[in-house]
Amino acid sequence: MAEDSQGTKEQPAGQEYRMEALAKAAGLPVRTVRFYRERKLIPPPRREGRIAWYGETHLARLHTIAALLERGHTLGGIAELIAAWENGRTLDGVAELLGLEGALITPWSEETPVRLTPEALADYFGGDVTPENLTTALDIGYIAVDGENVVHTSRRLLDASAALVREGVPLAAVLETGRAVRVHVDALADLFTVLIRKHVVDAAVESLPPGEATRLVEALERLHPLAKNVVDAELSLAMDRRVRAELENWLQEHAASAPVEPESGAAPGSPAADEPPGDPSP
Repeated sequence: MAEDSQGTKEQPAGQEYRMEALAKAAGLPVRTVRFYRERKLIPPPRREGRIAWYGETHLARLHTIAALLERGHTLGGIAELIAAWENGRTLDGVAELLGLEGALITPWSEETPVRLTPEALADYFGGDVTPENLTTALDIGYIAVDGENVVHTSRRLLDASAALVREGVPLAAVLETGRAVRVHVDALADLFTVLIRKHVVDAAVESLPPGEATRLVEALERLHPLAKNVVDAELSLAMDRRVRAELENWLQEHAASAPVEPESGAAPGSPAADEPPGDPSP
């Protein structure tokens, strides 16, 4: 978010409210909204001179506060929850306050770590096990050092990397591609996280009655394979498009450089092919 001349964070474009309109939309007295603002339970407004403007973010926050109060949380506990949520300090504490501990028990990934001795690592990658490649793998997070051994974070990534090396791709190139892939998948994870938080988690916190957080945990578990299926389908379609385009370019380049066959049936360079046609016999 941008900041105005007074240092307050501007709200994103969209519906904006003065204090009275915001309180009416939230179904709260104006004095309650002012109290929440003083307790820093809602973010600072966007200011234009002496006028304070509130956006949809403030309205959603007020709905969340009301829902948490109905679930029996105190304002002090809500303030702690909001601070933890915004700062990312204590995810377990946030889940506990919301009754969502179960959502954190089942990981989204199904990766199996692999412990490797130096000899086993050499069996996978041979002479590509260099200090430079080990440093890159550590930096990316593919491996961690455990005494004299290393632990690879994922059996599938380990097998895929080794297969690429066997096909002739240098391990350094595999690792740099992995680094680039990490950037893109982090962006995909951000997209899905925002989508799920906005339309599933926040909506559930506002509507679920006390003791019904299990339903939200179950919904989150159902979303695990859906996100994976979307990414897998989109990647497969993208690879189809890209490989087809590369193949067409390759064929066009080789067709342009291929020798042109003479029109006659004679072999190139033969006397029949090089000799100009004579006059036809009478």
